[in-house]
Amino acid sequence: MNPASAPAEPTQSAVPMLFLVATPIGNLGDISLRALETLRAVNVIAAEDTRTTGRLLQHFDIHKPQIAFHEHNEEQAANRIFGFLTSGQSVAVVSDAGTPGISDPGFTLVRRAIAEGYAVTMIPGPSALLMALVLSGLPSHSFTFRGFPPRKSGARRRFVEIDATSPHTLVFYESPYRLAAFLEDCIAVLGDRRAALGNDLTKLYEKVDRGLLSELHAAIAGKTLKGEFVVVIEGARAE
Repeated sequence: MNPASAPAEPTQSAVPMLFLVATPIGNLGDISLRALETLRAVNVIAAEDTRTTGRLLQHFDIHKPQIAFHEHNEEQAANRIFGFLTSGQSVAVVSDAGTPGISDPGFTLVRRAIAEGYAVTMIPGPSALLMALVLSGLPSHSFTFRGFPPRKSGARRRFVEIDATSPHTLVFYESPYRLAAFLEDCIAVLGDRRAALGNDLTKLYEKVDRGLLSELHAAIAGKTLKGEFVVVIEGARAE
């Protein structure tokens, strides 16, 4: 049989399993068949925001109990999740959008599952950081993902300075309310490098702006921005 035509392995497992399930970052059409199969098969869904995930489940006519799992209840919710696993139930973990475990507490569950000998796997799918990186036009063969920078300028500059001499492309997430200030700090620390801003990726008004950091800053200065941004900045060039 051609491997490409071989049937997918069933999601159901003889042992309880922890699934990390990637969900769409905007366009619901990006959800995978395996993600839908998994969400329908598990006993419980642990969601970053049960209201957001509830709308996703309703859209695909999936009816499963949810519990909240986010940075503010991480330890308590994790104990509940492992309680389900101990009782023989499988659990799916989802974030508000994209791949769980990236800039959210998902990795702590994976670490604990490994340590305690539970079966754990992932249903891969959408990732804003990878999409923005590829669309930036900057080198994508080697990159460093830094997540969300600190809110205050001093701490933010120190955060960026860690990678000031790195040759790898840098990727950050940032809020629309702090984007202009973040770009200012990047210019001060890194110099005026080539960069890209990804916004509303996969959505109707998807946009990727490319140029020097100073040009991107000038383009957004004084504007009311919406949606989270992915900031991609070229690495340090060899002297």
